[in-house]
Amino acid sequence: MKIRLLGVIFFVLTCTGIYSQSPADVYRKPLKEVLADIENRYKVKLNYSESLVKGVDVSYATWRYRSDIEQTLSNILMPLDMIFQKTDGNSYQISRYAYHQRPVEEGRKHLDQLLSLYPDLVSWEKRREELKKCILEQAGLSPMPARTLLNPIHTPARKFDGYTVENVGIETLPGVYLCGSLYRPARGKGPFPAVLSPHGHFTSSDMNEVGRYRPDQQYRCAMLARMGAVVFSYEMFAYGESLLQVTADDHRTGLALTMQTINSIRVVDFLTSLPYVDGTRIGVTGESGGGTQAFLLTALDDRITVSVPVVMVSSYFFGGCPCESGLPIHSCSGHGTNNAEIAAMASPRPMLVISDGNDWTRHVPDIEFPYLERVYDLYGKKSNVENVHLPDEGHDYGVSKRLAMYDFMAKHLGLNINAIRDKTGRIDESKVKIESYEAQLVFGKEGRLPPHAVKGAEGIRQVIEALR
Repeated sequence: MKIRLLGVIFFVLTCTGIYSQSPADVYRKPLKEVLADIENRYKVKLNYSESLVKGVDVSYATWRYRSDIEQTLSNILMPLDMIFQKTDGNSYQISRYAYHQRPVEEGRKHLDQLLSLYPDLVSWEKRREELKKCILEQAGLSPMPARTLLNPIHTPARKFDGYTVENVGIETLPGVYLCGSLYRPARGKGPFPAVLSPHGHFTSSDMNEVGRYRPDQQYRCAMLARMGAVVFSYEMFAYGESLLQVTADDHRTGLALTMQTINSIRVVDFLTSLPYVDGTRIGVTGESGGGTQAFLLTALDDRITVSVPVVMVSSYFFGGCPCESGLPIHSCSGHGTNNAEIAAMASPRPMLVISDGNDWTRHVPDIEFPYLERVYDLYGKKSNVENVHLPDEGHDYGVSKRLAMYDFMAKHLGLNINAIRDKTGRIDESKVKIESYEAQLVFGKEGRLPPHAVKGAEGIRQVIEALR
């Protein structure tokens, strides 16, 4: 009797456990188990990292299956903020969703759609003005803060072979300083053309390898100065000496996009205020995040006459840093925009797009450059846009990229490229002095800011609002 009673109790408890589960519990399975089942059912290979699927469950897993493999993957992965991309006929790569990156073919289709909006020059110029207005609004720059005195702070000039360097801090907003290095030709009175040189997101524990202090940044600025240009190499927001006023975390906010745009525009103000600069010949070049600054500045400021964005122009990659895509500048209009279209806003001014084979610019020769040519051709200026593609290189501003930039800047800014050739006719960077991080500081090792310097991101926001 006791045995029979125990059996009844066990049966009741078991059934109660089964029948008390909600449907969400019944159909919940570990993602890794679901993906293995999908591989078996659809005869495909799914590639992903173990860390991506560890501890992740799928609710109503089997109910999400469809006859089509890609619809099934969408149903399973999208609620988990994951995406998939076909890598060949039978394989898919699964990764975490990144708002700033889309499939390559989606970028191509977007450019085709955009081209259909402006079949002639009038419609393109209308589109460009609409984009310019919208980008300024989305970047928090409409209205633009009133331009105040720059009050530049100069350190003594250092003399090198064919050029000089001085460290300069300018007040792009009252109490908000942008620091950089001003390179000048050692000889001549000018007026010289000028080049802005923003930098990218290359990081290191060694400050000599960070931002504007990097050797590749110094090489290109010094060489341009030796060719006859005035060059200003300046910092990203919340990089370098900017950290005397804000924190490194502030770089990963939308304020960084706002401030970097303000800073670039104010650098143009600074350079064109110099009596030895020709304000009709102003170039800009930068790599990676500096490339974003270069084409964004060119799109917004007509004073830029030549641009060379390096390893950044892409129709499907929007920049992974909030200083590039942290504000909805790419959501402008019902059709949206992308970095290739923003770069096209340089037209018909000369632009060289430098790309490589190992990042999001790998498709430039096939996708983005033909699009740019179409836009430039609306002006009859197709020859004003060029592409140098280096398929065996990666994401940097290496020597071969610099050589291409020197040629282009010389051609369109009237620089003397022979000044940097050796006796055999080859470009020679060996005469450039690579300076230490400390030698390039405006406020010195102690970081002594002026007493009225603003501290903190909130303080900077208040300054911007006060100037509207």
